Amino acid sequence: MIQHLPILQVIIPLLAAPICFILREAKLVRWFVLLANIMAFVVSIMLLQQVNANGTLVYTLGGWEAPIGIEYRIDELNAYLLILVTSISTITLMAAGSSLTKEMKESKQTYFYIAYMLCLTGLLGILATGDAFNVFVFLEISSLASYTMIAMGNDRRSLWASYQYLIMGTIGATFILIGIGLMYMMTGTLNMHDLAGRLVEVEQTKTIYMAFAFFLVGVCLKLALFPLHLWLPNAYAYAPSIATVFLAATATKVAIYILLRFIFSVYGFEFSFTHLPLTEILVTLGLLGVIAASIVAIYQTNVKRLFAYSSVSQIGYMILGLGIGTKTGLSATLLHLFNHALMKSAIFLALAGVVYRVGSVNIKAFAGLGRQMPWTMAAIVVGGLSLIGVPLTVGFVSKWYLVLALLENGWWPIAVLVLIGSLLAMAYIWRIVEVAYFKPALQNNRSYKEAPLTILVPAWIFVIANIYFGIDTSFTAGISEKTAELLFGVVK
Repeated sequence: MIQHLPILQVIIPLLAAPICFILREAKLVRWFVLLANIMAFVVSIMLLQQVNANGTLVYTLGGWEAPIGIEYRIDELNAYLLILVTSISTITLMAAGSSLTKEMKESKQTYFYIAYMLCLTGLLGILATGDAFNVFVFLEISSLASYTMIAMGNDRRSLWASYQYLIMGTIGATFILIGIGLMYMMTGTLNMHDLAGRLVEVEQTKTIYMAFAFFLVGVCLKLALFPLHLWLPNAYAYAPSIATVFLAATATKVAIYILLRFIFSVYGFEFSFTHLPLTEILVTLGLLGVIAASIVAIYQTNVKRLFAYSSVSQIGYMILGLGIGTKTGLSATLLHLFNHALMKSAIFLALAGVVYRVGSVNIKAFAGLGRQMPWTMAAIVVGGLSLIGVPLTVGFVSKWYLVLALLENGWWPIAVLVLIGSLLAMAYIWRIVEVAYFKPALQNNRSYKEAPLTILVPAWIFVIANIYFGIDTSFTAGISEKTAELLFGVVK
């Protein structure tokens, strides 16, 4: 069984989806989906142990050796992210029963779980596969499932948000497919490990430059890099709360993984950063995202939409770290990728609790909630402090690494802009704190109970993780630094 772990990571959620359709009953499906996610999480832990013990794992499908056949290749980078995605998916599902019961008809819930499992399958497949075309296939599986989940929101605007994401996502996928097709045309292979070797012979051709450009733009659209982020705010704001938690914490992170994998493992550092002005492009767009999205977030009245723009800003930090082009910068990106997933999971799960009790995420509805729903609001506040980068939270750790990487390069003006980004985050977090804690409840408001434990406990698991990994960084910082060294080792 041990040798089949890479394929089991994808097969478990893939088989779970049609079984959900057979089971039908929403309550039964909920428990089955949670069990399947726990199994996937256990497999991801075993994969990381195997990688730490034996190095990179290679699994060939159907006995056909690469480059003719498809292979799954698990190393430190994707083993790290497999644990992140499966753990967040599992904990999020603990809250799904209560949240979906409030926001969705029971007849729709089974279909939501099917889409959820297919989305998880796509994300895990992207992380596990070593085949470039497989990346595209799994990306489309996860994207189509995401469109479905978003469209199932109880606000009619969720349909428009889903359609908007569908159009933008299709454009991005087309660009990615064109890039992969051009690479295949020049090398005759789709295996990423094999591509890395063959691209060296043709890397100076215009076709390869075009392939890289198409691929880069397509992936940046999928990860919502400013100014290609227009699909994200509405998608997060109007999707069912559970879908928002899952997508905010995982989907954009997996898109960043694709970018890292192709820049470092396929094209190589020298081609990406020496032959092309990638540093200037990524640093500029990253900084614009950090500042512009934070400013827009300050003026939002829908709190889910506010934190959606915050996500665009935080993606800017990750891209900025990548654009620096050093090991410390890459470590900061990997660290913030993990940490941001924890922050947004805690915040959006707590907002699911607000939706459950209050039925609205308009900022006016938060008046007096600091006293009526203290644990729920405390979760949002801790997540907000982490976004700002307050010491003893995970946000401080990753921003520390980012500022360190900038100062190592002597880019102190950019470091100042990063700190300004944190001040802007403080402004939009303070708006929520001010309304919740310092304004009286609206006269027509009834007294609200605390969010149910089924939502509150998973939210506080993420809150505790925000604090724990902000104090003990041995796992997150250690594995980020090791992975950054290995990625740079691949290209030198």
